[in-house]
Amino acid sequence: MTRGEYQCETETHVLMFPLPAQGHVNCMLQLAELLVLSDVHVTFLNTEHVHHRLLRFADVPSRLAAYPTLHFETFSDGLPSDDPRHGDNLGEHIKQVNLTALPQLREICMEDSGKPRFSCIVGDGIFGRLTYELGQELGIPVVYFRTVSACSFWAYFCAPRLLECNELPIRGEDDMDRMITSIPGMENLVRCRDLPSFFRGTHNGNLPLEPVVFETHQSLRGQALILNTFEDLEGPVLSKIRLHFPRLYALGPLHAHLTSRKAAKTMSSEEKPAASFISSLWEVDRSCMTWLDAQPPKSVIYVSFGSITTISRDMLTEIWYGLVNSKKRFLWVIRPDMVAEQDGKDLPLELVEGTKERGCMVGWAPQQDVLAHAAIGGFMTHSGWNSTLEGVVASVPMICWPYFADQQINSRYVSEVWKIGLDMKDTCDRKVVEKMVNDVMEERREEFEKSTQAMANLAKTSVREGGSSYSDFDRLVEFLKLLGTRQKQS
Repeated sequence: MTRGEYQCETETHVLMFPLPAQGHVNCMLQLAELLVLSDVHVTFLNTEHVHHRLLRFADVPSRLAAYPTLHFETFSDGLPSDDPRHGDNLGEHIKQVNLTALPQLREICMEDSGKPRFSCIVGDGIFGRLTYELGQELGIPVVYFRTVSACSFWAYFCAPRLLECNELPIRGEDDMDRMITSIPGMENLVRCRDLPSFFRGTHNGNLPLEPVVFETHQSLRGQALILNTFEDLEGPVLSKIRLHFPRLYALGPLHAHLTSRKAAKTMSSEEKPAASFISSLWEVDRSCMTWLDAQPPKSVIYVSFGSITTISRDMLTEIWYGLVNSKKRFLWVIRPDMVAEQDGKDLPLELVEGTKERGCMVGWAPQQDVLAHAAIGGFMTHSGWNSTLEGVVASVPMICWPYFADQQINSRYVSEVWKIGLDMKDTCDRKVVEKMVNDVMEERREEFEKSTQAMANLAKTSVREGGSSYSDFDRLVEFLKLLGTRQKQS
């Protein structure tokens, strides 16, 4: 829908601006739905590339029909249409958006009368400077939403402190197991290898640490900070962040929060149950659900490394051997662009036969539905924050094989703080995979069932009425509506 085709009936009209990647778009759309359920008008801004994929693979028309005060607009990210836009060129993608977006965003934000259309911008914190400059130029307040974990955000924020204390830089592979002691609230918890990948000497995604830290500190210039987490999961870190960001809203897990609010709205009225919308940039293959229906309870390890991870064929083979050799059933998501080398070599017979006997492979899966299925007993994951939270809510123990960015520190917290899984970072060996699968699915199953169920209960409590995330969201809506009133009066 284009500008001018609708009227904003409320004083509060928010522009939401995510980084154009699956995980960021997904959780920001969840927040957008929560806001429109609370009578906040939302315009959701996508790159043309992302919006085209949403139109192909997600149910955008259904979402628009359900939410008259939710609208989509697009801008060009400045990259060629055939650019793959996956993790290995993330830095270039962000750079191009920063170079090309501002004039387009300026036009989107202004009415024909010259007045701002929006009472607030909720911007992805990775575009901290771009969003702030836009808000300053047009007189629109800015609220930042960081879609990573609180522990990851805090690590980025504390990077200058680590440099001052000579804990950075990391001095090669021999230094990777050195404990970091100068991050408040994380003393002697994370090693060098557990810091987000941009702290390392080599930078996956071609994105050095400096710009990530710079964008993180731009969040100090916003009116508020939103995080997709909850008090019982990351309370000690949140308490440290609040010393710098007193107006902090921890709203997660957003996917569970949205489900909870929709259920409550349905119960309090005679409306039909609200639909759960697909937000995928990939074509979902639901045939795996039929396959899962035929498997025994808690017998399947679900394997998915997210929307942008790329791996070598050798890595693929090692993981594959580990899964087959574990003798456990497995459901594995392998995107068409996930494997770096497509050399066409024939697979070893034992992998073919083992997969035929106990495995199912799809290009993309309905992950929340998969994790909630009774047949799932474990989750091998890249430790992306959305996936981690989905595993937490579903009470599924995790085997963490992080790829880049925040995933390294997320996997450390899964294994050493929350005790809900195992950390397999920086190794890709069939024997390790086999052992960890058997530990999660069999040897330590009872131990993990207790810890994951306890954390799942805390997550669900946080998003019910009276819970910490539920209350924080109500405070956020009140604050956004106050900004709307101020903007109208100015």
